[in-house]
Amino acid sequence: MTQPTLAPHEAASALFNELTGHAPMGLWSAPGRVNLIGEHTDYNEGFVLPFAISHRTVAAVGLRDDGRIRVASTFAEEPVEVHLADLAQVFPTAPGSAPAVPEWAAYPLGVAWALLDGRSASGTGVDIAIASEVPVGAGLSSSAAIEGATASALNELWNLGLSAKELASIGRTAENEAVGAPTGIMDQTASMLGAPDAAIFLDCRLLDSELVPLGMAEAHLAILVIDTHVKHAHATGGYRDRRDACERGAAVMGVAALRDLSVADLARAAELMDDVTFRRVRHIVTENQRVLDTVAALRTHGARAIGDLLVASHASMRDDFEISVAELDTAVEAALAAGALGARMTGGGFGGAAIALVEAAAVDAVSDAVVAAFADAGFAEPHLFTVSPSAGARRNK
Repeated sequence: MTQPTLAPHEAASALFNELTGHAPMGLWSAPGRVNLIGEHTDYNEGFVLPFAISHRTVAAVGLRDDGRIRVASTFAEEPVEVHLADLAQVFPTAPGSAPAVPEWAAYPLGVAWALLDGRSASGTGVDIAIASEVPVGAGLSSSAAIEGATASALNELWNLGLSAKELASIGRTAENEAVGAPTGIMDQTASMLGAPDAAIFLDCRLLDSELVPLGMAEAHLAILVIDTHVKHAHATGGYRDRRDACERGAAVMGVAALRDLSVADLARAAELMDDVTFRRVRHIVTENQRVLDTVAALRTHGARAIGDLLVASHASMRDDFEISVAELDTAVEAALAAGALGARMTGGGFGGAAIALVEAAAVDAVSDAVVAAFADAGFAEPHLFTVSPSAGARRNK
């Protein structure tokens, strides 16, 4: 298969041509995301503040007349093909059941399954070729980028007429029920609704969202991503354990979700639950408040005012939610020591990436300090790059 040495739109087009012998009907793309703050609050019906990044996944798509769907990717050796009518068998809904396809294929096929479920769609067959520049396993939501690009293409080609918000929900359904990853809706919302130079303030209970200007360029600031190369996976046990603990905590406190608790409720929570469950709850409750405080700071004082909130968020994830790893802690500590205004791990944890809010003129100096700290600790060299808040899913061609 074609290797992703080309730009993703070129690689997807080339792979589609290799697969079918002709050009695609169109190219659709969706971005990865960085979560500025608000980690694990989404499935607790709380608040998050992500933004879409310029790194994108591209789906080259064309219709076929046999009712089958074939998906191929530059990061997989072989395509996967099934009949649309068989998707319900590919994705059993019993808890703990695994899809009968490779995990990478479960994302686009899961989107097709979720789109067709309960809808009177035509079910016209499709070929889909995927290429991406979003790092996999880095906590930048490469999965939501695949889902967003696929959902945008099928929504148009199948004439479904769904909104961007509805397509975000489709992506979450695919991730939760087809792939089996118990995530919230933050990633898909950021990928579908992102806008240049803005973060998305999302209420994960009401699904209300609004854009919050970041003003990074105006403030001469940059967001530096530090990909540790420690791979993480949402479908594995650590993520599920944290979600289960949150549900236990909500049940103990008699609320529908931890979103319903305030910082003032934590004293009572400490009396009613074991230490581990309490610390999981404390992270969610304080993280929700940090999201609200970050939005207020951005609106009144700008991005330079949020550094301490990022640092407090990382400490909470490290100590209370216990989802950081040594490489992430080293990245944060080294960035701060080199002058970053704030830094935190981002994403689901257990690996992935950290972000640092830095002076634009200091990106190289902070990057060098992080690389040196990793070398001193005996870790593999991280991948560092800056990201800009960017537009969400769209048709490219």
